[in-house]
Amino acid sequence: MHMSDALLSPAVGGAMWAAAAAAVAHGARRMGREMDSRRIPLMGVLAAFVFAGQMINFTIPGTGSSGHLGGAVLLAVILGPCAALLAMASILTVQALFFADGGLLALGCNIFNIGFVPAFIAYPLVFRPLAGNLPGPRRLMGASLAAGLAGLTLGALGVVLQTVLSGISELRFLSFTAIMLPIHLVIGVVEGLITAAVVTFVWKARPEILRSAAARRSPQSRSLRRLVAAFAVAAAVTGGALTWFASTKPDGLEWALRRAAGPEGVVSPGGGVHSTLEGVQKRTALLPDYHLQDGSLPGGSGADSSFSGIVGGSIALLLALLVGYLSKRLTVAGKPGRGA
Repeated sequence: MHMSDALLSPAVGGAMWAAAAAAVAHGARRMGREMDSRRIPLMGVLAAFVFAGQMINFTIPGTGSSGHLGGAVLLAVILGPCAALLAMASILTVQALFFADGGLLALGCNIFNIGFVPAFIAYPLVFRPLAGNLPGPRRLMGASLAAGLAGLTLGALGVVLQTVLSGISELRFLSFTAIMLPIHLVIGVVEGLITAAVVTFVWKARPEILRSAAARRSPQSRSLRRLVAAFAVAAAVTGGALTWFASTKPDGLEWALRRAAGPEGVVSPGGGVHSTLEGVQKRTALLPDYHLQDGSLPGGSGADSSFSGIVGGSIALLLALLVGYLSKRLTVAGKPGRGA
């Protein structure tokens, strides 16, 4: 569901950049006050895990399309919504800059649709009421499915609204919505199942982590090293090996655009902001579309995917750690002293 710049006008793209920046700044302040520094490494490895998970597209039978994990609800359940938004912003920034996955003008939209909506709407308004304070496996499954469906469909609706408001394509609201929402409902079911599996694992291993994320407070003083190590291994295996089996079919948004706008999809208007940002992205994208441009690795596209998964996951981990520690440091530095 990563939007490209071709769908957006500079006005809508700029407005969503401002909205996303405000949300990220708010999330950084709140996370700096609420999250213990010991949880920031967990935030980093989860960012790497979600980055790798997003690379694995799964085929949707009978449609000719595919979907992939969003991950924001999963992050919100484990880390809380503020840290989840910061982790998703880190992931999406890495994808746009280094892999040309999602446009630079569209980065604000993508942070809002894929990060803010699931973390700040689907998680508190759907997952939390359904899961309750003492969830068992069934309640976690139901809450994860419902929140996954809500997050994906509301995000897809955001894509439709932002595209139609931009007015640079011939796409119409009703026809585009009628294609976008059903396919993302199906993707949302898989999103919910993956979320339920991961969240249930954490609940069985360390239930106090989910309780502390819901209450927006630090967990008990037990070490998180084993959980951090488990997700680090999962991120490495997912990015380094499982990406070989990713579907090559177009994802839900690409599929919907082809059906709504024809085989050529939506053509970028070119010139101005679009051309400038496209040039910037060409210079920063070291692995466009998760492949080496010269195809120098033996093993073809599978090896390229593994390399991209490991490199991208590592960068996402480092960026999420940097954002987490800076948020904590700046929040502490901004507190008045005792004698103030």
